[in-house]
Amino acid sequence: MNIQLSIDNYLNLNDDICDTRIKAAKAALGNRLVILGHHYQREEVFKHADYTGDSLKLSRQAADSGAEFILFCGVHFMAEVADILTHDHQIAILPDLTAGCSMADMANLTKVEMAWQELASLLGDMDEVVTPITYINSAADLKAFCGRHGGIVCTSTNAKQILEWSFNQRSKVLFFPDQHLGRNTGYRMDIPLEQMVVWDPDKPMGGLTEIEIKQAKIILWDGFCSVHQLFSLEDIQKFRTNYPTGKVVSHPECSFEVCQHSDYVGSTEFIIKTVKASPPGTRWLIGTELNLVNRLANECQAENKSIHFMSPTVCMCSTMYRIDPQHLLWTLENLVNNHVVNQIKVNSQDKEQARLALQRMLAVSI
Repeated sequence: MNIQLSIDNYLNLNDDICDTRIKAAKAALGNRLVILGHHYQREEVFKHADYTGDSLKLSRQAADSGAEFILFCGVHFMAEVADILTHDHQIAILPDLTAGCSMADMANLTKVEMAWQELASLLGDMDEVVTPITYINSAADLKAFCGRHGGIVCTSTNAKQILEWSFNQRSKVLFFPDQHLGRNTGYRMDIPLEQMVVWDPDKPMGGLTEIEIKQAKIILWDGFCSVHQLFSLEDIQKFRTNYPTGKVVSHPECSFEVCQHSDYVGSTEFIIKTVKASPPGTRWLIGTELNLVNRLANECQAENKSIHFMSPTVCMCSTMYRIDPQHLLWTLENLVNNHVVNQIKVNSQDKEQARLALQRMLAVSI
């Protein structure tokens, strides 16, 4: 009888041993397995991924994969998306269940439903007036909330398309959990800042006046990414002083001020493509997660491109970092041993409603 292997036997293994055994386990599982790796993963894990990318790209690959096991090297909400979009016979797995997302935790179903009810007391039938949009960095039950209220999911890649679609449905948008992505995208669509208000879920009526709510086109949830929040205008100013010909590219989860003073703003995929397409010898300041920036710097060395990380302090996604070679190996060798550990399974009702919101996103993003 096969016995489930304990994580305790893996935690002290060195990375080289893990690397060899991960390759052997992948070979043993063959096409029964696909590993998805988000750009923010540490290199020791990222190199073992069959598919790499940002949230939208990996969502599509999860949906298209025919593998029995979908092993997601990312965070909890990503593995949930894989479970929602794949078939019933496929199993989504997260190597470490503590790999969450602090931004996703800033909006929960209870608070969003309370906000919806409070807004309804002022605006009337919400399903006629407000389109709920949740960033893909959110729990499955919030995606389900959007699904049952005619709403949709967005990523940093397609946020503009999603907002355009949403305004074709209704006159207002409730955007959660990241205020910066919503504000930066809305501003690019020529929506004035005064028509984008921030809803504080811990205050009555979000801390807003009746006039502010009625005049708003986008109601932004008071949430943010702890990594991208750390970048500042001062970081950009220092870079431009030292390197006047250098270019700045930032992720739209950065603050409005940072994005306004960047030469380019876009998703992780956009950042990678923009820097790689630039002429040899160029210099870049990049406002996104450290693992991605370091990987890009290594890949661009041959073209003599200088890649600078925007923050003067180490700034990586600590929850993404929890996926390490030891947990990846433990997960894989249990699969070889006919045991599934750390399966991520969304309940059937949430799955059905969340799938609606995700399918709307995928249809709009074609």
